[in-house]
Amino acid sequence: MKSDQKSNAFFRKIRLLSIVLLLAPKTYPAQITEDGDIKFAFYSSAWSADSNDGMRLILFNSTNNELILNSITFLKEQQESEFVEVGINTKIPPLGYAEEEFEYIDLLQGNGCITRTLAENWKLVEVSNYTLNPSVRNLIIEDTESFRIYQCSEYVKTKWKNTNSNEEIESVEWVLFHFEIH
Repeated sequence: MKSDQKSNAFFRKIRLLSIVLLLAPKTYPAQITEDGDIKFAFYSSAWSADSNDGMRLILFNSTNNELILNSITFLKEQQESEFVEVGINTKIPPLGYAEEEFEYIDLLQGNGCITRTLAENWKLVEVSNYTLNPSVRNLIIEDTESFRIYQCSEYVKTKWKNTNSNEEIESVEWVLFHFEIH
């Protein structure tokens, strides 16, 4: 039975990658990357409280050029789920930060790992395209039994424009849903 589950998971990943490649425009093919020009993190107080508070997006441009982040599309793993596109259209200065606020958007749908993790009383604290590590968030953890971090991953398609060259760039990269339990 475990072999069937592994096989099904493998074919789901292949199917998702095929869909991503089919959706990529022919003139600017999507590239699967691990280290993009733009680092980002979504936050929402709605994840820790039962509310529909908005979302906050923090962006960092790691290049020497001004960039405009057009959109981030969450490519959900379950076939019956729709992609979740977040239109952003925000300028990010060279080697600088930008911030946007949105009404709440459900980024948690269509991912079995997220559903299972939330059912186990973990708290979602951040969705980002970089690995969360306690030192990044200025946390000092002395007792690892009382504080744990868990992550679920998902692919996103990110579209942005370099304002100096007018080049439009599209990439497929992973994001991590960072959970904590205290």
